[in-house]
Amino acid sequence: MTASQEPAAAPSFRLVYVPGVMPDKWVRIWRERQPGVPLGLTQVTAAEAPGALLAGEADAGLVRLPVDRDVLSAIPLYTETTVVVVPKDHLVTAADEVAVEDLADEIVLHPQDDVLGWEEPPGRPALERPATTADAVELVAAGIGVLVVPLSLARLHHRKDLTHRPLTDAPASGVALSWPVDAHTDLVEEFIGIVRGRTVNSTRGRRQSEAEPKKSEAKKSEAKKPGPRTPAPKKTGRGGDGRTKQAGGPRRTAKGQKGGRPRRRP
Repeated sequence: MTASQEPAAAPSFRLVYVPGVMPDKWVRIWRERQPGVPLGLTQVTAAEAPGALLAGEADAGLVRLPVDRDVLSAIPLYTETTVVVVPKDHLVTAADEVAVEDLADEIVLHPQDDVLGWEEPPGRPALERPATTADAVELVAAGIGVLVVPLSLARLHHRKDLTHRPLTDAPASGVALSWPVDAHTDLVEEFIGIVRGRTVNSTRGRRQSEAEPKKSEAKKSEAKKPGPRTPAPKKTGRGGDGRTKQAGGPRRTAKGQKGGRPRRRP
């Protein structure tokens, strides 16, 4: 069998997602609507996600903003609440929410995979930056400091001996659906519809979108086509003598004379 005779590979859809994002609902809907197109799901770090998309390792990704809009398209989905993670017996647990200035005397851990993009983290810095958020959570549990993260990461690394409170005036992390600018495929459009909550009947793929103008043009062309012509009725009018002319010209008598009555000879 030559290369040209080899059967085409079955379509598939590859999705990457970052820690804290829960794509389960969207994946379930995909599998219901696209049973013949398997969806591959891979978790990557927030820093790795853009590179995975640009390298062609995935068709789309649930990533953290910002992304480089020159090379990646993105649809913002939601912005997370920022919280401070502390031991359950910490003083800040007495409040319903905490301000950044309330952390001025605290050691605030700043992991190297931080996703909040602080210009200057609050509080006092630790002697070393933890490598990961998971490492920072362990340090909080050991009483070494506190940690500021998006709510989803606090829940992801939940421990019974830790709790969290909303932190006001802090940077927030946004989550978006992203894909390479030059790779907006039909399957990507299908997943966009799922994430945006389109129903089965309202989901619009690229092929359908492109077909709509063609259908519209076809209807216009059909409208321009001339229909069957109906013969126009013959007009009647009045001659110079005031009499109504009959259709088909003047009537002749049996003798071939014009008019109705034959003339009498003098």
